[in-house]
Amino acid sequence: MTGRYYEEFEVGETIEHEKRRTVSESDNQTFCDMTMNQQPLHLDADFAADTGFGDRLVNGLYTMSLAVGLTIPDTTDGTIVANLSYDSVEHPNPVFHGDTVYAQTTVTEKRETSDGERGIVEMHVEAFKVDEGGNGPDGDTLVCEFDRTALSLKREHAE
Repeated sequence: MTGRYYEEFEVGETIEHEKRRTVSESDNQTFCDMTMNQQPLHLDADFAADTGFGDRLVNGLYTMSLAVGLTIPDTTDGTIVANLSYDSVEHPNPVFHGDTVYAQTTVTEKRETSDGERGIVEMHVEAFKVDEGGNGPDGDTLVCEFDRTALSLKREHAE
């Protein structure tokens, strides 16, 4: 278990997650198949070539899910009760096959539950692709951002 208990989150802190993943064509295809999303912009190279993007886009929900997964070890692995919400999701730039994605999390708010036994932690997650062409960390490009709210165990009430 590597996640943090409620008491270990600090409002205002930014957690830079070390894990990264290079997105493959297979990742995108499998995600689209599993979710029954057959949008040709994700799957059909000829169709996508005739769009303003010029190539197939990685499914945005995969990008968001990947961002969540990259953050879990440093935030809520083994210490979460439940995810309560994902809000304000934006995809300002596309992800393509072969792009490497990483994430960072900023803790924006936290509060105890009314019974005092657990805590609610609000986080802003940003996912970037490595390309040195954007305005993110190291010049990388922001590809997804969202707010995540989690119900977290408190250390004193952990079972």
